[in-house]
Amino acid sequence: MLSRFLLKSVILFIGSMFGQNMLLAGTDKIVVAGGCFWCVEADFEGLEGVKEAISGYTGGTSQNPTYKEVVQGGTGHYEAVEIEFDPAIITLDEILHIFLRSVDVTDDGGQFCDRGESYRTAIFTKNKIQDEKAKAAIEKAEQELDRKIVTPIIKLEKFYIAEDYHQDYYKGENFVLTRFGPRKQSNAYKLYRNSCRRNDTVKELWGSSAQFTE
Repeated sequence: MLSRFLLKSVILFIGSMFGQNMLLAGTDKIVVAGGCFWCVEADFEGLEGVKEAISGYTGGTSQNPTYKEVVQGGTGHYEAVEIEFDPAIITLDEILHIFLRSVDVTDDGGQFCDRGESYRTAIFTKNKIQDEKAKAAIEKAEQELDRKIVTPIIKLEKFYIAEDYHQDYYKGENFVLTRFGPRKQSNAYKLYRNSCRRNDTVKELWGSSAQFTE
């Protein structure tokens, strides 16, 4: 009887340790909104430790929103990006630090040349730990910038993945019609980002702390 009890205890212990190791070896996710989701996705997918960045919509009330509905306004949704990362390589604190310094956190009317509610900045948190870390990151950023940060922290509800043609737009090879004429998606993205002055505005605001501006 005792041997069976000991055997069961050993099995439960091993199972518990295996589960903890799987959790430690896994990934975590955070959702942020930083204006055009093409740009946020392109920025964060280049970071070591980030497994994937997915463009989508969140923060509003309408279900299964389309891009057209979101950018027209009235849905309450933000253009947002779900960042999946390996905490053993890059921490949530680091991601939040980088994110805040990659956008204009003083602009509550949109971002750069994109105006309207869907282009505002925000951090969407799924639990108490993320909420506390987001608050600490904003407080630290405010101290560095010495200005009020208007980026809100919002409880994450439902994240809706955007249409396929928005995913990895920054490296797409399809041709699209732009105001500059037909261009590959990857080139159209660069032209859009430059004409929108995203990099320039971030550098003017954050100086040497600016992220993704090269």
